[in-house]
Amino acid sequence: MNYKSVQPKKSLGQHFLTDLSIASRIADTVDAFSELPVLEVGPGMGVMTQFLMKKPRELKVVEIDDESVSFLRRNFSELEDKIIEDDFLKMHLYNVFGGRQFVLTGNYPYNISSQIFFRVLEHRDLIPGCTGMIQKEVAERLAASPGTKAYGILSVLLQAWYKVDYLFTVEPNVFNPPPKVRSAVVRLTRNDVQDLGCDERLFKRVVKTTFGQRRKMLRVSLRPLLSELGLSLAENTPFAKRISESFDLTRRPEQLGIPEFIALTNAINSCSEKGQ
Repeated sequence: MNYKSVQPKKSLGQHFLTDLSIASRIADTVDAFSELPVLEVGPGMGVMTQFLMKKPRELKVVEIDDESVSFLRRNFSELEDKIIEDDFLKMHLYNVFGGRQFVLTGNYPYNISSQIFFRVLEHRDLIPGCTGMIQKEVAERLAASPGTKAYGILSVLLQAWYKVDYLFTVEPNVFNPPPKVRSAVVRLTRNDVQDLGCDERLFKRVVKTTFGQRRKMLRVSLRPLLSELGLSLAENTPFAKRISESFDLTRRPEQLGIPEFIALTNAINSCSEKGQ
């Protein structure tokens, strides 16, 4: 098979994996989710697809690049009715396997990798497992612990619903063209959480607002959101008193674990509903 048949397109963030051993290792990451069907994002020329096809489970692939789709049809006749020509970020995921849960995997385009994981989060009831290769920096953010520089919005929002495992690092020389950064393979496994115990929309706003000024203390970074909700940290206000009893707002967001973000969200929500 000629892996130079499709020209990588910068506009699509394409970096084609050429190392078969690594492709096989990434394909094997779906084995942690036995029996579930698999959706591969961005199969390109099928270097990973060929190993996924050997597994005894239903497989579909979604590809936005016409040239790659033509290559797959020419070289993988077994995929003929399994190729979805669409944009993963826009397609209706509940239609892929008739509403059944599935595992997502792929050598994800680096320019949309964060968007892919936010989409997974939106469909967490449908996607109990997600594996794949992304840029190392993003992988480190996904798996980061509180108190580290990599810990941020993606870390908190994803780890609230998934267990994140950083599996292994991949060097640039196994791609065409070689990316300017190192890559990594991750695995997301849905945890048992069904309800965060707080207003989820407000939780997201608190996380995004505080990390939007991650070098600022919480009492500073929260100010715009609190003002919008009619709350004030001015001395002697009911909200300021309640918060001061539970939180040290001189801390920065990377110092808070998920339970603390949930508690902070509940405190804000409770006071905003009471008009305090």
